[in-house]
Amino acid sequence: MNKKADLNNVVEKETPHLWNAMHRYNPDATQMVASTGEGSWFSDEAGNKFFDGVSGLWCLNLGHGRQEIVDAAAEQMKKLSYSPLTLSHRPAVELAGKISELLGANYQTFFSNSGSEANETAFKIVRQYHNQTGNPEKYKVISRYRGYHGSTLGALSATAQANRRVKYDPGVPGFLHVYPPYSYRSIFDGDKEESDLKAAQLVEEMINWEGEETVAAFIMEPFISGGGVIIPSMKYIQRIAEICQKYNVLLIMDEVVSGYGRTGEMFGFMHAEGVQPDIVTMAKGLTSGYLPLGATAVKSEIYDVFKKAGKDNHFRHVSTYGGHPASCAVALKNIEIIERENIVERVRELGKSKLGDLQQLIEHENVGEVRQAGFLIGLEMVTDKQSKIPLDDVKMAEIIAACKEKGVIIGRNGDTVPGQNNVIIIAPPLTSTEEDLDFLVDTVDSVINSL
Repeated sequence: MNKKADLNNVVEKETPHLWNAMHRYNPDATQMVASTGEGSWFSDEAGNKFFDGVSGLWCLNLGHGRQEIVDAAAEQMKKLSYSPLTLSHRPAVELAGKISELLGANYQTFFSNSGSEANETAFKIVRQYHNQTGNPEKYKVISRYRGYHGSTLGALSATAQANRRVKYDPGVPGFLHVYPPYSYRSIFDGDKEESDLKAAQLVEEMINWEGEETVAAFIMEPFISGGGVIIPSMKYIQRIAEICQKYNVLLIMDEVVSGYGRTGEMFGFMHAEGVQPDIVTMAKGLTSGYLPLGATAVKSEIYDVFKKAGKDNHFRHVSTYGGHPASCAVALKNIEIIERENIVERVRELGKSKLGDLQQLIEHENVGEVRQAGFLIGLEMVTDKQSKIPLDDVKMAEIIAACKEKGVIIGRNGDTVPGQNNVIIIAPPLTSTEEDLDFLVDTVDSVINSL
């Protein structure tokens, strides 16, 4: 069978049975079927090769084909195929210790399978924590508009992206949303820092309006990622931490996208001096996508509350595959490579010297703002700089298709906010070569300059 016939056979078999994520039904569309991967590139079944400018779904931090990681999974599976974390096993114990070390404080980690589950776990922990510390009315969780925290119903309730919630509401009670630190489209006067601090003040006002005795937690991505790569002033993050401490509101830092080197620090919150979250959730870069794993790291003083004697004082939560031995072994090897190859420093340097060239696109009439933190970039596309009217879906699709035609996969903030799905998202593997990054920049530059 020739390659084209074989591809047609694969797609024909797929169509009646596989439900693709985030796809609108189109009977005339040709489905890309990924086949092989090497480094920052992958090939489809038709033999076309693409540079992965979004690291899969922001997760393939170390790229394809790291034999060390594959071997770590295989060796662990041979040794111990499975063990639930109602017991313990060495990879989970070692990984929990390593996470605490990386976070720079004492944390207890509960393992799950994904970022959505990591956040669901965090929400249950904060409600039970406050209940057991004499504040049973503290159950509300505040998040920001445009923020993304997962697709399960509780995580979706924290996700303040209207398009993702259509036909799934009403959500879980107790989730509140507040204005984000979005200086480009700010309702406030002043420069970026002043605007962001006013957005932080709205969080304090919401806590007071709702009654501080009812607010349990504030969840935030240090950099709003899927919602448009919105990067706040670091003073905003510091101010949020101060507000949370003032009102006994637990600060949950969602590091699912920004963790493990993506932004030029091991974790995104580390850009803001003096901030130490109460809870840190993570997934994606934790294993570089080689196996599923989510984690909810909780400060030890919070965990201590769950050690109290009493029938219902323990955390009554379990994940069958959470903390799978092979996934934990993969995460340990992934972290070992990140540290050994100085990936965080590499991202910091190449983010400026290579990807920083994308900053020049700000001169283009259709580029309203270029936002960047390391290997996380957002290009806000507009019809013109004066009106800031978002570029429409048709034009955005054309940009993405043109890059794909040239061999580069990029993304955008689809299904986010009605009429504002206009941010091009670029987040390549952290191990991309300098030549890879030049190709990425040159391709995006040529496509946008052809508008």
